[in-house]
Amino acid sequence: MRAKAKKNEAAVIEIRRVAEEALTFCVVGISPFVCNAMSAKVRGDLLLPPQKKNAAEKATTLKHDPMVEYRRSIYRSLGNGAETRIEFPAGGWKRAMASAALELPGVRKTQIGRLCWVEGHMLPIFGVPQIYMAVVRSADIGRTPDVRTRAILPEWAARVPVKFVTPNLKRQSVANLLASAGVFIGVGDGRPEKGALSFGRFDIVDEDDERFLRIVTEGGREAQDAALEEPEAFDVETEELLEWWTAEAHRRGFEVA
Repeated sequence: MRAKAKKNEAAVIEIRRVAEEALTFCVVGISPFVCNAMSAKVRGDLLLPPQKKNAAEKATTLKHDPMVEYRRSIYRSLGNGAETRIEFPAGGWKRAMASAALELPGVRKTQIGRLCWVEGHMLPIFGVPQIYMAVVRSADIGRTPDVRTRAILPEWAARVPVKFVTPNLKRQSVANLLASAGVFIGVGDGRPEKGALSFGRFDIVDEDDERFLRIVTEGGREAQDAALEEPEAFDVETEELLEWWTAEAHRRGFEVA
């Protein structure tokens, strides 16, 4: 494309179009995916901090409602037109690739930030969720223990559409970055990048891979909706905590499901 020069100007400005290439990767989880969406209540507290409760208010208010927290831990698609009910931000995949670049020779994190992106805003995550409760440490100075409830997908899969600028980045480099991110960075909560846990790791597979096709077929929106309504416990600790909480909440007179 040539920009028009002003009258009596001899110079011609040439605009070179940036060359882009697109690849879509199929990935299958090799460790469970833990959903980490911030609930509407937490976001609301950031906008309008809650007032401190007195002893009487604390005694008549549930500190946690595991089933509500479980359902609110997902990034949720609206309506019934989406492939899945559970989604994950496209930016999370790009950040994983950029973090992987820090550990690999030949590609810099700043390059990935400028020259590579994952298309879309939210990407579908296939798989059937379960309820997962675990003791965590708060970020306060005393590292106060608490119990956090989230949705976890023991088996999961996704399609990741990546666009990148050529010839600055090559197909093989982009594929290597995503594959490496699946090994030692991960996505979602409790991923290896954060240190202690190893959730959210994944492999790149062919689109006709049996595991990928099975999870996509069995872990779509309808199966996810059913599991969000009536979940199974992920592990023994979750089952015991949920049973204790339900019995104790009823004993104290709270109406819970």
